[in-house]
Amino acid sequence: MTRSDLIGPGVSEFAPAKLNLYLHVVGRRADGYHLLDSLVAFAEIGDSVSAAQAVNLSLEVGGPFKAQLSPDSEQNLVLRSARWLAERSGIADGAALALEKHLPVASGIGGGSSDAAATLRALARLWHCDLNRLDPADIAAALGADVPVCLINRAAWLGGIGEAVAPASPLPDCWVVLANPGVAVATPAVFKARRGEFSAPARFGAVADAVALAGALSRRRNDLTDAALSLAPEIGDVLSALAAEPAALIARMSGSGATCFALFAARGEAVAAATHLAAAHPRWWVAEGKLR
Repeated sequence: MTRSDLIGPGVSEFAPAKLNLYLHVVGRRADGYHLLDSLVAFAEIGDSVSAAQAVNLSLEVGGPFKAQLSPDSEQNLVLRSARWLAERSGIADGAALALEKHLPVASGIGGGSSDAAATLRALARLWHCDLNRLDPADIAAALGADVPVCLINRAAWLGGIGEAVAPASPLPDCWVVLANPGVAVATPAVFKARRGEFSAPARFGAVADAVALAGALSRRRNDLTDAALSLAPEIGDVLSALAAEPAALIARMSGSGATCFALFAARGEAVAAATHLAAAHPRWWVAEGKLR
């Protein structure tokens, strides 16, 4: 950062892609919000947020997807999170925030929520405030249902509308390839388009390796897939292409789409699959990395 209002050193936080390894819709509250059961994991693929002491609160956005965000918008989750934390913690300090946007927007991998969580973690370090004193339900209501689990930043079980978060057993070593056809899908529209009965919760214990994890996931699903496909049929092409990769253990949509993922047992297999997909589909966003 080189802005003129900086008055102190900075900190940075990684904002990893959030993956719903499975996602069951188990009910709906009287206010219309859906109740979820999901195993959430994070990949070593993501954005980054940095913060430095400054006179005022400001945000700069860079990275390949910066054009999809407005740094001055009231809807920008980085600025909203900073203002919310300052108000809740009684802090009058400023901060110069910078977001490097590498994840596509509105893509089902929690990019905005992970950015918000990274902002909270960075500012907690910069402003010396305790995030443990914040109520996850308040965070979810103010900033979004995925923010509490992104704040934990490790494999976790997700319940309620997103505010009920519990750490999961450590995941085995495995790698993922993410692919997005370049289509933004609005989460509210996907939930509105969902049809059918509610599913049962389906949590499971620790698994030994990537093959066992894929086996456990194969007996579960993403209940939003059909609804997302009705709005963005391109998702079907992505799922088919991922599943066709020779070493792919399982292919699935994450969140409300349109990003999909495939699991692999070895890094070389994931790199080969990502290279092949990127060459075969140059308009898609494709990335590979290890599950954290």
